[in-house]
Amino acid sequence: MSFSPTSRTYRCDGQLSEYTKCTYRDDNPQRKEFIIPQDLAKKNKFLKELQTNVLEKRIYNEAIANEKIVERSNQFKKLGSRGMRASDEAGHVHGKSLGVGSGMSQQLIKGGTIVDQECEYADVSHVHRKNGVLCSVVLGSVDAQANRNSFYKIQLLKHDNKSTFYLFRSWGRVGTVIGGTRTESFHNEEDAVRAFQRLFYEKSGNEWENKENFKKVPGRMDLVDTDFSVKEEKPSSVEPGSLSKLHPAIKDLLLMIFDTEQMKTQMLQFQLDLDKMPLGKLSKKQITKAYSVLTELQTLLEKEVDHDKVLDASNRFYTLIPHNFGMRKPLLLKSTDMIKEKCAMLDSLLDIQVAYEVIKEEVKEEKETEEERDPVDMHYEKLNCKMEVVEHDSSEFKTIKTYLENTHGATHTMFDLEIIDIIRVERADEKEKFKTDIGNRMLLWHGSVTANYGGILSQGLRIAPPEAPVTGYMFGKGVYFADMASKAANYCKVFTDGADGLLLLCDVALGKVKSELDAKGYTLKKLKGFDSVQGLGKSEPDPKETMKSEEGYVIPLGKPVDANQDKDCSLLYNEYVVYDVDQIRLRYIVKTKFKMNLV
Repeated sequence: MSFSPTSRTYRCDGQLSEYTKCTYRDDNPQRKEFIIPQDLAKKNKFLKELQTNVLEKRIYNEAIANEKIVERSNQFKKLGSRGMRASDEAGHVHGKSLGVGSGMSQQLIKGGTIVDQECEYADVSHVHRKNGVLCSVVLGSVDAQANRNSFYKIQLLKHDNKSTFYLFRSWGRVGTVIGGTRTESFHNEEDAVRAFQRLFYEKSGNEWENKENFKKVPGRMDLVDTDFSVKEEKPSSVEPGSLSKLHPAIKDLLLMIFDTEQMKTQMLQFQLDLDKMPLGKLSKKQITKAYSVLTELQTLLEKEVDHDKVLDASNRFYTLIPHNFGMRKPLLLKSTDMIKEKCAMLDSLLDIQVAYEVIKEEVKEEKETEEERDPVDMHYEKLNCKMEVVEHDSSEFKTIKTYLENTHGATHTMFDLEIIDIIRVERADEKEKFKTDIGNRMLLWHGSVTANYGGILSQGLRIAPPEAPVTGYMFGKGVYFADMASKAANYCKVFTDGADGLLLLCDVALGKVKSELDAKGYTLKKLKGFDSVQGLGKSEPDPKETMKSEEGYVIPLGKPVDANQDKDCSLLYNEYVVYDVDQIRLRYIVKTKFKMNLV
């Protein structure tokens, strides 16, 4: 331990883990008597006769402890109004200079890689490759206790036309203008690469050549595993949708699903930092690690809360998934609700990543033509999902319209739903894999944010990965459905009056159903003789109005009636959960307008 003049207390100088400093503080730590080694005492009469005392208590000057700032030093005055404001909000400022934005900085794509636009040589240089490896890295460090949320980006650039190299680095606090940049020039590759590797080691404690086996070092920064390589893309001169022969309703749907601005908006709603983690660039490996941290937090919260362990896990999570807190202190992940929220965020990140990859992939069998293709047609081809518009005057449309209008829960008063279009969908191979043999098939609702649909249509509805905690799922990790349209619509996360959202209607083979009144964790193995779980609600569509379709599934399109009134149900409405994706067949996407009841 050592005494800190700043905090006027003794503090531990050790580490809880690679990510977190020890938080122990004590104004008067327990002391031990200083014992003089016997061999020294024998040789020195003074030491032999010396009487040592134990200091029992340190006396603090209360007047000094209660002093308040009368005037700021010149150092703070030089920072100007932004620095003064930052100091007022956080108590201290990280970084050596101001002026580096950490919001939506522009990315310059050159030579198949992203060059940081903040570098003054970005327009005339590209990221250098050494032995096929890009010399570009992002490091991060988060300490919620110390209110630190820092990044450090390093790139080794090479001039496009000269044999000049530039070592560029930028640093600062995530989501603020606090930070700085620096660029060094080199005239040969060897010196430039050596400087890049030395800087990487200085900041991370790891050797660049062994980056694949990166290990977090206490007191140093962690590696943010991002992929800054991109495919060379010639900007399309074709306005999306202008040349496509697809039905207008399908074109509009695809434009809605693959709207990158909407994907970015979704990420910003999760307080993610799009500057240090550009759209689609966070690796699946990094997301999987973040799931594991949430699982660890779930286990911690099931016991008596250990603040230090929660702090350490929170630091690790925010280092893995960079968040934009501005000058605010990073929030400790100390409740099950927060873990559920972060689980939903990671689920969306995985789907957004898939959708973004669909946008960037080359068409598998793109024909060589002089004429550029419509991006909408390319997206449709990559999804490998057949789509057909359900005509508004058809009985099929009217049945689904009745199902949507009738199954609006009495407690869902914030919005009304109006169908715009219904698209019939058929995912490749899903029909062949669908387990029709277990029977008891129902057409059920599933809601999700629009940004997730690229992943859903290309890969189907998926079960949370093994690394994810079970806290976020009432009946364990499965795929959840509802027989009430408004219940599913809540998961679309539409909060703007007149905005559009997407609902799925799925053919779900429920088989033998296990009924539950309250939360209970299930997996496919734990079902033991059952094929699905139904969380019983206090209200359900009138069973007398259930309709049998020609396709073999039933549609519970009756209006809500009381149900299970003699039972102690924790749910207002039914939930259906399956734990095998082969029990799901996507049937329809229902594009709906949300009319918010603001009064």
